[in-house]
This record gives sequence, C-alpha cells and structure tokens, in this order.
Amino acid sequence: MKPYSDINDPRLIKALAHPLRVRILSILETRDMASPNEMADELGVSLGVMSYHVRRLHALGFLELVKRTPRRGAIEHHYRAKARPRVTDEGWAETPSIVKRAMVGASLQQITGYINTAAGQGGFDRGDAHLSRTVLMLDKEGWKQLAGEMAQWMARVEQLEEESLERIAQSGDEADVVAKRTAAILMLFEAEGVPEHDPARDAAGDDQRLGRRSSRRPRPLRAVSTAESD
Repeated sequence: MKPYSDINDPRLIKALAHPLRVRILSILETRDMASPNEMADELGVSLGVMSYHVRRLHALGFLELVKRTPRRGAIEHHYRAKARPRVTDEGWAETPSIVKRAMVGASLQQITGYINTAAGQGGFDRGDAHLSRTVLMLDKEGWKQLAGEMAQWMARVEQLEEESLERIAQSGDEADVVAKRTAAILMLFEAEGVPEHDPARDAAGDDQRLGRRSSRRPRPLRAVSTAESD
C-alpha cells in the first residue's frame, strides 16, 4: 500500500485539478508502475498529451521514474506513484474557489466512472454493500462535529486496510483470505439550492432496485458507499 502524502500548498492542489492527472494517479495507485505509452492507450489520449502531464506530475514530486526500457529505437519510461496525495483542511481552505471546483469536478468524473464500472460488474451485489444519501439540517457546530466524525471514520478505514494487508501477508493458505479491491467513498458538502426530491428518480423506485425499502424521507445527499471490483 502506498502511503499518504499530505498536501497543504494551494499550488500543488491546483496542479492536481486536471482530470487527466487525477486519472494518472489513480492508475499508478493500483499498480507497481506504468509508462506514458501504456496509460495513453488505456485512457484513449495522445502520447504527447499523456507525456506532458506525466512529466509535470514527476516534476512536482508525485511520481518517480523507476525504469527505462529500450523499445523500437526509443526509450520508454516507467513511473510509479510516490504516495497517495491527500489535501489537508488548511491547504483546501487557502485554495481559490475556481481551483477547488476544478479539482472536485475531476474527482467526481473519476468516481462516477469507477462506480458505474463496479456496479456493472456486480460490485454492489453483496448483502452488506452500502449506498445511501442523507439530507441534514446542521448549524456550524453540527457541521464541525460531523466533519470530525467523518475524519475519524476515514482514519479507521486506513487502519482496517493495514490490518487486512497484515492478514493477507501472514496467511499460508490463500483460501483463508479472500482479498477484494474495495472502494469507500465519503462526502460532506453544502446542498443549498439542490432539490431534496427528484420526482423522476422517486417514481423509478431506485431504492427498491438496490434492495432497500423506500423510507419517504428526502433523498439524502451525503454518500457513503462500498463497492467491490476484481
């Protein structure tokens, strides 16, 4: 597992706001290394564009060059992610709004594709898979407390992964440990101006399609989901 690297410099946060850079880091988070040529083929972009963004991430310290391979009269460079970037609260607070929106948009684009792929492959088929949205009315103190609870939850998620990796490493029989790539997505955001009900979705009965009973509550917006993907 790659360690987290806390980022508090708004200039580095801005560098991560490009959708392609988010996808590059996502690819390198799940494998030992990859070349710009391999990632360009996988993401369907030109090699020139991919190489530019990989070089920028390398120059900023997010990637490291680990291998050079002669190929057809050229040298193919292979990179790996040095750490999983994590923006601190202080860094996010100092980041300009236009950069925040770009970064959120890039992340949501990645998340949407990831969830749709996992769902199409049965990632939510387990009985204990979770998908919910919840509308809340919070004052400043309530928001602060909920944000703190969510930070603690994420810390616990990281601890559970560490414990799982230890069990996987110590197991002498592969049958004893079933390792699954798992995604946990947690969001907390202001929802002023967002409709509490979507009549079209309510009529479609999306709760029932997930095997959940409709509760007649407003469609929640805070999303916590876990999904498996092989």
